[in-house]
Amino acid sequence: MSSSAVIVQPRLAVEDPHDCTDANDMLAVFDALFDGLVRYGKDGGYVPALASSWDVTPDARHWTFRLREDLSFHDGSPCDAAAVCQSLTRMARPDKGYTLGAPGVWHQYLGDAEIEAIDPHTVAIRLSKPIADLLDILVYGYVIAPSALARYEAGDTSQPVGTGPYRLVSYEPGHALHLQRFDGWHGERPANAELTFRLEQNREARLDMLISGQAQVANSLDFEASKALEDTGRHTRVTSLVPVAIIYLFNAFKGPLTDSRVRRALNLAIDRQALIDRVVRGAAKPLTGFVSPAHFGSLPSEDLRPDRDQAQRLLTEAGFSDGLTIEVDCPTRLPDEAEALTAALAEQLSAIGVTLNIHLHTDREAYAHGVRLKQVRDMCVFDSSPLSTFRILAEKIDQRANGSWWLGFHNAEVEDLLDRARATVDPIERAEIFKKAFHALQVDPPWLYLYNPLRVTGLSGSWPDWRMRQDCVLDVTRLPDFQTGKRAP
Repeated sequence: MSSSAVIVQPRLAVEDPHDCTDANDMLAVFDALFDGLVRYGKDGGYVPALASSWDVTPDARHWTFRLREDLSFHDGSPCDAAAVCQSLTRMARPDKGYTLGAPGVWHQYLGDAEIEAIDPHTVAIRLSKPIADLLDILVYGYVIAPSALARYEAGDTSQPVGTGPYRLVSYEPGHALHLQRFDGWHGERPANAELTFRLEQNREARLDMLISGQAQVANSLDFEASKALEDTGRHTRVTSLVPVAIIYLFNAFKGPLTDSRVRRALNLAIDRQALIDRVVRGAAKPLTGFVSPAHFGSLPSEDLRPDRDQAQRLLTEAGFSDGLTIEVDCPTRLPDEAEALTAALAEQLSAIGVTLNIHLHTDREAYAHGVRLKQVRDMCVFDSSPLSTFRILAEKIDQRANGSWWLGFHNAEVEDLLDRARATVDPIERAEIFKKAFHALQVDPPWLYLYNPLRVTGLSGSWPDWRMRQDCVLDVTRLPDFQTGKRAP
């Protein structure tokens, strides 16, 4: 009897993989169906996927990827360099890479690149500017079979055809996605012959499905309720750090947060662990910089204690010794705890004479568009999600890029460090550059840094060594065989 697994998760859809998303449930589906040139490695970094190897010139502008032999799509057609280039070129269009109000995410990096099939097994990418972290982008460069592209262009994404470890059997929108192992996949054979992704938005119901045996994997479980799994002896509870940063964006165009001393004072004043305990019941880890500890080149602070005396001194120096009122835009979801978080933050900041005047927004997509259009008050609740230190600096902090989520911040030292990192191929040297940028953005913060959420995944059976991938996306190729008890690859 062939092994199978049911994965239950709060979000499920079959969308266009060339539209940028950081939603972990969506990426789990994409990674099951498609490949890029590279994949995330089990222990960090990148490993070969469609590409067996790659080279980059010392100036980080010209990349060459050599494809594996005999690659094929799920429909039996060959996956050669021309097919790869066709998908990368489509991904780089200004109308693609659209997510929550930010069009052309990939276009800003690849829009003016020369993407060429040198021969059937060689892809060349010639960039106009150096990008030493190009693999951060190409890991999401999913390759679609040319035979399916016409349907995608017509808006029909329900029949995906990729090269990934699983192929589509059937799709029931709003309910389930049925997949079968693709025997022509280039990688190590996944343990489960069949997979079913099921949609269940209720956390309690997902936990019940796991405990009752209706599902073998349940994602995004309630942090407290899922602790019951540890007592059964028949389940595994895995807690993973989500690299998404929960933050408040500071409006550095106008108002009190144009002053670096005020921005730093707010970061010094808050007790992050107290916020976590009160608002998300411990389901997060404190964030002390612009990227998470999972990010390349991060340098988290060991000291998490608030320093309200120093915060008060900075506010006094900035001319706010008699108090300060800050206007805050707050959505009612994404993050879903935004209202409770803002209320708790207001209590903490009152200790240094800061008052928050809160403006609620119920339409989350309109809210994101408003942020992109710089239509925010003094600060707003938001998140920062790419697992790429380079992308966050380039898209959200570099003044010269004027990115969708940039709100007027400028730090010449950090921009110089970004330029150096772009052209530094050696990863050890580049990590040191990013560490300097991390420190500089602790001294001069563009945002109010709060926390990284923790995500709980439940598995049927005892798998003490199983871990989520570093981007907190479920990699179905690493799932164990739930019927035979064999470990994951």
